[in-house]
Amino acid sequence: MSAQPIQVREFHPRVQAALNNPQIRSNFRRAMDGLMTKRTAAFAGWDLETLRELGAAVRLRALSRLPELLEQLEANLVQQGVQVHWAETGEQACEIIRDICQARGAKSVIKGKSMVTEEMELNHYLEAAGIEALESDLGEYIVQLAEETPSHIIMPAIHKNTDEISELMHEKTGTRRSHDVDYLTASARQQLREKFMRADVGISGVNFAVAETGTLCLVENEGNGRLTTTAPPCHIAVTGIEKVVEKLEDVTPLLALLTRSATGQHITTYFNMISSPRKAAEKDGPEAVHLVLVDSGRSNIYQDQELLDTLRCIRCGACMNHCPVYTRVGGHAYGTTYPGPIGKILMPHLLGLEDTRDLPSASTLCGACGEVCPVKIPIPKLLQRLRKEAVDGDSLQPSRVAGHGIKRRWLESLVWSGWTRMHASPGLYRFAGRMMGRLRGLMPSKLGAWTRYRSAPKPAAKTLHQLMQERSVKSQAVKQESKG
Repeated sequence: MSAQPIQVREFHPRVQAALNNPQIRSNFRRAMDGLMTKRTAAFAGWDLETLRELGAAVRLRALSRLPELLEQLEANLVQQGVQVHWAETGEQACEIIRDICQARGAKSVIKGKSMVTEEMELNHYLEAAGIEALESDLGEYIVQLAEETPSHIIMPAIHKNTDEISELMHEKTGTRRSHDVDYLTASARQQLREKFMRADVGISGVNFAVAETGTLCLVENEGNGRLTTTAPPCHIAVTGIEKVVEKLEDVTPLLALLTRSATGQHITTYFNMISSPRKAAEKDGPEAVHLVLVDSGRSNIYQDQELLDTLRCIRCGACMNHCPVYTRVGGHAYGTTYPGPIGKILMPHLLGLEDTRDLPSASTLCGACGEVCPVKIPIPKLLQRLRKEAVDGDSLQPSRVAGHGIKRRWLESLVWSGWTRMHASPGLYRFAGRMMGRLRGLMPSKLGAWTRYRSAPKPAAKTLHQLMQERSVKSQAVKQESKG
């Protein structure tokens, strides 16, 4: 029971549908306003800029040594009894997880929140292999009941209000209709508790992977992550290769930034640190722990010195909460695993510009996302780079983004080529100016997307030089008359 993948290319129709849905706009506006207020209050009294500089430095230092740190992480985890697997693509990662489950005879898995597994569409893959996959995060559980995809990377069901959730749970699980949030939450937990105890495998994401100690850190609020990683006999952690940090002490500033930026909390309810399977003297924990390290296009990003900044992201969602576009259309309009500003700079790498051509342009470039990013990712700058990638016609220019030049059109290229030649020749420029003035009545009223919300520009009847020359002639005539 999971949502069917959304067609990414249908971006504009989904945006229009969201803008025409007052309930969606109301739900997001109210939620985003609350999150922005909480974030501001959580950082009150802090030297936020210094903390952001520290967080950015930690992430950049880790990325500068990424291959070395990944090998160190693997060595320390293997020494502690954790089995490490490498996946070049999401498909390979799904195959690895399926093989682990089948080797254990698993019929059901319980999942903690993991955006990487959403990215891989792991639930679909496991269900096709006859393995039930149930989400245990409350928001993810609600989204799964609705057969939808998450609309936010931190709060997956933020697009739904209490009435909608109550009706959904009543239809899908028989829970009585209620406006009592505590009752609905308790009902969902009761439904999930039995699943935790019966699950053959637990699957979770990873917030930070510490190379120095071989520690997998998991940040959560509901306790479902701790149950997922301890109750089933086998735990599979899944993460992108960029989540590694060098030292355990590096986690401290990142955790302070993550929780305050994401939900306005000083710290989350649970912070799990996993470094090995259950040991002989321990009474709980899984018999086996696996880590699946997923590349899925991240290596290509890593090789570009500018786009590398994309990999700093700690998945807090602050850029989404402050984005004037996201707050009006919601996450589903984007049609991608990661919506909002972070999705606009990450998904073109993961899917290619062929399918995400419109995302980098779905921004006002107001800069709010860059101003609130806890690790100082220059998101507006990267959006401009991807816009250039989409229309660049230089086939010889090296590019790390699949679909380079996908939005370039021959007519547009011809127009700009003519524009360049005209401005390079003074004589041609003067001639073109006169001709445009004379033929101004033939100017079309529709110029594609530009005139969708604007009036078409019309050349002036006379050029500035002509106007100034006429003024000069009149001025001289007036002087001659006054002398006469």
